[in-house]
Amino acid sequence: MYADFAPALGEAFGRANAEDRILYGFVDHDVTTTYLGTSTGLRLRHVQPTGHYGCTAKPTDLSTSAWVGGATRDFADVDAHALDAELVRRLGWASRRVDLDAGRYDTVLPPTAVADLLIYLYWTASARSAHDGQTVFSKRGGGTRIGERLTDQPVHMFSDPAYPRLEAAPFVTASSSNEIESVFDNGLPLGRTDWIDDGTLSALLQNRFSAGLTGQPVTPYVDNLVLDVDGATGSTEDLVAGVERGLLVTCLWYIREVDPQTLLLTGLTRDGVYLVENGEVTGAVNNFRFNESPVDLLRRFSHAGGTVPSFSREWGDYFPRTATPALRVPDFNMSTVSQAN
Repeated sequence: MYADFAPALGEAFGRANAEDRILYGFVDHDVTTTYLGTSTGLRLRHVQPTGHYGCTAKPTDLSTSAWVGGATRDFADVDAHALDAELVRRLGWASRRVDLDAGRYDTVLPPTAVADLLIYLYWTASARSAHDGQTVFSKRGGGTRIGERLTDQPVHMFSDPAYPRLEAAPFVTASSSNEIESVFDNGLPLGRTDWIDDGTLSALLQNRFSAGLTGQPVTPYVDNLVLDVDGATGSTEDLVAGVERGLLVTCLWYIREVDPQTLLLTGLTRDGVYLVENGEVTGAVNNFRFNESPVDLLRRFSHAGGTVPSFSREWGDYFPRTATPALRVPDFNMSTVSQAN
């Protein structure tokens, strides 16, 4: 599995040492086999390979930093030389430093930063909590917002255990019961579940018990997540090329919930916030604290790229199977300047 990746990674560390760069990182891969058996005779087995990697680069004076990471099933699709080249490119961008004030900026979020936000949305999309009036998915006057349009954008957010490169368990494997999972549902088959269909909220996470309360179909947790925007193509670089003056934010960190009624989140930027001028990255800027709701971002974004496998810097250790597009948000709220380096 590491036959090609490990030697290439060693070469990257050698180049970094010769060119006065420091690389920090990790590589992780494991294979988990789940056996499920019940007193009624159910016998199921699932083998789940999971891998991910992350690398931070700094010059020897530690004046700036850049991060690249990703998820993989077997490391056959990971190019260590390309990873190193991207880190070099980002450190080159940071050779110019620009200090900016807090404010709303035309901001490009690459797939990894979009995954940072959407995973939190997914984890908090509990039908039981929404039915009890506690979340952004609660209907005014009672019940859930299932069936309501969240955005006019042609957005599809779904989970599918058979999605290529994000394959996950095709049946429920709950080790304990909570508001979205139940051990009494173990073995229920899982297929594609559309959470948002063409901008409309179509399902929330729930087990058979909560489905009885809400009057909605049973839609259990699936261990992957995909966001797709109809007609969207291109890359992060393509979105950057359309920005007259704004920011490229490579990843987010220390994300916490501020208001469950709007799903307002706060957090910090980390290891790479770059100034974009006339469609080109022209320097690195200071870090910020942000305040945004991923539900609101799905309504406000102006451009989207094509959906690609992604890896959340914040949540990837726990939830590595995501595919998301880059998004351009014309008024992303950088609420305060952060002193974090």
